[in-house]
Amino acid sequence: MTPKTIWIDLDNTPHVPFFLPIIEELRARGYRVVLTARDSYHVCRLLEFHGISCQVVGRHWGKSRILKVAGTCFRAAQLLSVALRERPDVAVSHGSRAQTLAALLTGIPRISIFDYEFASVMGFLHPDWAFVPHVFTPAVKVDAKKQVLRYPGIKEDVYVGRLEPDSSLKKQLGLGDSNLIVTVRPPAHEAHYHNPEAELLFDAALDLLTGKPDVSMVLLPRNERQEAALRKRWAGWIAKGRIIIPDRAVNGLNLIWFSDLVISGGGTMNREAAALGVPVYSIFRGKIGAVDRHLADTGRLKLLESVEDVRTKIVFERRFKGPWTADKRSAALECIVEGIASIAETQALSGNPLEPARDLPAIPEGRKVG
Repeated sequence: MTPKTIWIDLDNTPHVPFFLPIIEELRARGYRVVLTARDSYHVCRLLEFHGISCQVVGRHWGKSRILKVAGTCFRAAQLLSVALRERPDVAVSHGSRAQTLAALLTGIPRISIFDYEFASVMGFLHPDWAFVPHVFTPAVKVDAKKQVLRYPGIKEDVYVGRLEPDSSLKKQLGLGDSNLIVTVRPPAHEAHYHNPEAELLFDAALDLLTGKPDVSMVLLPRNERQEAALRKRWAGWIAKGRIIIPDRAVNGLNLIWFSDLVISGGGTMNREAAALGVPVYSIFRGKIGAVDRHLADTGRLKLLESVEDVRTKIVFERRFKGPWTADKRSAALECIVEGIASIAETQALSGNPLEPARDLPAIPEGRKVG
């Protein structure tokens, strides 16, 4: 029997580590996986870092909402050739609008995975199936034509268990053992959800950190334009070695693990740190989604809402970095893979488009993934 074909589109930087174990597991189960990616932020750098071969289609179109919509339509047109050539049985993404549109036009069943309910969606681009974290209560509106399914944990649980700490990263970045290490991620100033207040908090955070002589900062810009601006503004501190901007892609989980704390203006790095048990402070000033609210309510994430919060709520303490045991068994990974496989095989989990959200099947006891 010809194996089913699953088309995965890597639309943004966090999608690369997220889909890595999913791709590996699907291939291990005998599925043919077709990969496309958008040249956006550090997607291509991470693809090269992880040795992933795929077709790069389209790019990021900047801050303009009009250009974003036009760019989505143009990329969808480019992806049509992939869809027609590969004829996948199902299209999967973490919210790729261009793939969803291309799949809609070619009649391919569509799966979208979401973890931020306030992400902008083009009105008619609802997937057939939507996968969301279990912290999305029924009050959180998610549109799907067939069914909404919940997976346990958070998106980052899919891959954080694969971390294998490598202390050589510290030498690579010129980090010693005497200073506290703080990893900082600037706000996504080109994102549709960006709030300029986050820029004020980011500047306040760097002012605070540069005023502490026992702190070394690793600054992770989101793209080349942002990197050029940061290198210009903070040139003196970079020259002194107090601010380090990596000149190549690094393993983000590894960097977080060796950090004493993390300050980030975006969701994924915040949640990665929370999943690893590293103290993390969010300077994100868009609408707080259900996942971040849950992490804040459970004490795994600190939300900074003002410059005064930045100055008074960040705790600078050396973190004990005990032994980390890689555990590739992930309920979130298993449930998502089982869901994708079920849809690829049947192209339907329910004939009732009005069926309420349900949980994906639990991981079988004792089963290892990876």
